[in-house]
This record gives sequence, structure tokens and C-alpha cells, in this order.
Amino acid sequence: MEAVGVKYAHPGGVIDDPPAELDLDAVRERFPALRGGTAWFDGPGGSQVPAVVAAAVAATMTAGLANRGRVTAGERRAEAVVRAARAAAADLLGAAPDGIVFGRSMTALTYELSRTLGATWRPGDEVVVTRLDHDANIRPWVQAAADAGAVVRWAGFDPGTGELPAAEVTGLIGARTRLVALTGASNLLGTRPDVAAVAAAARAAGALCFVDGVHLVPHAPVDLAALGADVFACSPYKFCGPHLGLLAADPALLASLAPRKLVPSADAVPERYELGTLPYELLAGTTAAVDFLAGLVPGGGTRRERVLRSMAAVARHESALLRRLDAGLDAIAGVHRYSRAARRTPTVLFTVAGTTPAAVYQALARRDVNAPAGSFYAVECARVLGLGDAGGVRAGIAPYTSGPDVDRLLAGVAEVAGG
Repeated sequence: MEAVGVKYAHPGGVIDDPPAELDLDAVRERFPALRGGTAWFDGPGGSQVPAVVAAAVAATMTAGLANRGRVTAGERRAEAVVRAARAAAADLLGAAPDGIVFGRSMTALTYELSRTLGATWRPGDEVVVTRLDHDANIRPWVQAAADAGAVVRWAGFDPGTGELPAAEVTGLIGARTRLVALTGASNLLGTRPDVAAVAAAARAAGALCFVDGVHLVPHAPVDLAALGADVFACSPYKFCGPHLGLLAADPALLASLAPRKLVPSADAVPERYELGTLPYELLAGTTAAVDFLAGLVPGGGTRRERVLRSMAAVARHESALLRRLDAGLDAIAGVHRYSRAARRTPTVLFTVAGTTPAAVYQALARRDVNAPAGSFYAVECARVLGLGDAGGVRAGIAPYTSGPDVDRLLAGVAEVAGG
């Protein structure tokens, strides 16, 4: 992002302020979990939670709730919580509030949509998936294709660099393609494919593009219009919120589909996709998480503008720490770093010669550094890398990560490698 006079551009427009930087001490103070002294690098599996999010969850649970409605105070309170959460998620992603669907998890939502879309597929139709993706954006589509007699086409990636060129995906799209599933950022390597190019090719072929944005949203400004995704799914617990999932889509697309539902449940969009009573307290926590992100740096404007400004600052902060981590790991003899894509989130997958990933994980944990090991459900990716289902050690940088955290991780890895 480059300053131009008193304005700077971002994926959603132009903001009338110069780029602002994170006050890291102030940010860290808002996370109670950081007071224990742990260096947390497991954000890709779930970030730590600021106090304001926990307070919102607790306040909602104790405020007096009922099922959504307009008669009693409890009903109106529940209705307001849902509407606020849809608006917050829309501001985070650049989406329409009535195109926001909440569910148990991104995986659960993807499975539900795969069954709905799969019911419209016919033998000979095609689905494109990639080896780079988390299995939640592979297996639901593969299984739905099998049920429909559709063909699955697999896009590979370069195991040496972690890159997934757009041509590897677009070259598989044809007249019978019905859906292209693509990650916004690999949860194992951090690689950020060219989603816009793939989405444009899918649209030109009359296919839908489903983007797994779980690992992208916590690290960068997101603009669905610029990405061109038809459906975009993510998880609030990866961006400082509570444990649930959400997806965003054009309300007209959601209205054109017929998911299986109970007879008395709402037929309106997006409610027809939400099975059972929503977890109101978690939706309140999601709103609080978006508001927290919007306030990470000073500045006025709409919440959407503030989110974009803050996430641009997060990206700059995390990029600086990523360069420090990459260089530090590369300087340690015996360490092999797999995350080498030119454009990626602040995520590093590595191994240490002569030591299993599990042993590295345990050794770091004894030093109060949390950097777990595994394939983290990206089993296809780990297998292409030659790591099998055991995977490697993954270190993810978050908005609250500090330079000393990175140094502690590097010191721990160096000790393991030297032992």
C-alpha cells in the first residue's frame, strides 16, 4: 500500500488518512492470554481472544434471550444480535448483510452447500479442486461429485516454492465445470493464489467459485467484489472471535438454491441455510471481534473503512515479522522451510533434520512457545510436499505477535537443531 498525498488506496477504495501503524503494546494488553508469558504461534488453528470479545459473549448470555421475534424484550434482543452480526461480517468482507450465513463451522457450512449444489449436478459435470487446500475445501466437493457422477479435476502446486499459478487451475476449467474450489490462503504454507483470475475464468465458463478464506481474513483486507468469489467462507475464531463459521454470498445466488430444511423453519435468505437456533452469544462475540479489528489503529470513517485501515496495518506488522522469521530459520543449519511463495500470509512450515515435527513441537512447548506440528487437515498439500500425514512444524504470526516472540521461537528451534 502506497501513500498518495493524504489518501491511500486499499482493496475497497480510498481512505483519507496516511497509513497507520499498530501500537503493539496496546494491542497485546487487550489479550488476557498473553499475560501468562506464552509466545503463541498457533493462530492458524485459532487465535487468542481479546477481553472485549469474551465480555460480549458473557453479556449476551446473561442479558435475557429468547428465540428471535418482535414481541418480548428477549426476542427483540436476539433479533438485534443476529442483525448486528450480519452487518459486522458484511463490513469485514465487503459483502451484503443478507448474504451472510452462520453455522457450526466453515467445514459444516461447506458440507451443507456441497450437498445443495451437488443435487443440481449431473453425470459428466466437472468440479475443480486443488492439492493446496485444506480438506474442508476438497472432500465435501469430491464426495458431492461422486454422489452426482461428476468428474473431479485436480490442480497441483509447485512443492519447491509452494506456488499455485492461476493457470494450473484455470487450465482445468471447461464447459462442463460447475464449481471451482480454491483457497484464499493455504493454512499450511500461507500461499495466496490469484483468486481473482481463477474466479473470472470460472465465471466466464458459467461455473461458481467457492473460496476458503479462513486463513486469509485474519491477515489482510478482504474485498469480495475484487476477489470475484461467488461464495466465501471463513471462521471468526481465526480472527479473534468465537468458535463458529460463516459464509458470504450474493443473496440472489442463495435465493436460487434449495437447501434441505425443516418444514416450519424460515424459507427466507439467509435463514433457510441456518439449521436450528443460532448461537446468539457467539454472534455477539463475532460482532465484538470485528469492532475490535476495526479499532486497531486510529482513524474515522465507516466501520468498513476502519476495518480496511486496520487490516492493512496488521498486514504490514505481520509482514515485517515474517521476514524476520524467514531469515532466522534460514540461518539455522538443518532447518528446511517449505513456505516460500512470493505472496503469502505470515505462515511458515518447516522441519528440523534428525528430529520429528512432533518432537520439535514438544521441545518448543517446554519453552512456552506454541508452534504445533501436523498437516492441519491440509493432507493433500502435506503429501505433495513429501511430509505425509505427519506434516511439519507450523508457525503463524498474528496481530499480537511481537519481535521477542519471534526471537524466542528462533532460539528454541536453534537449540533443537543444535542438539
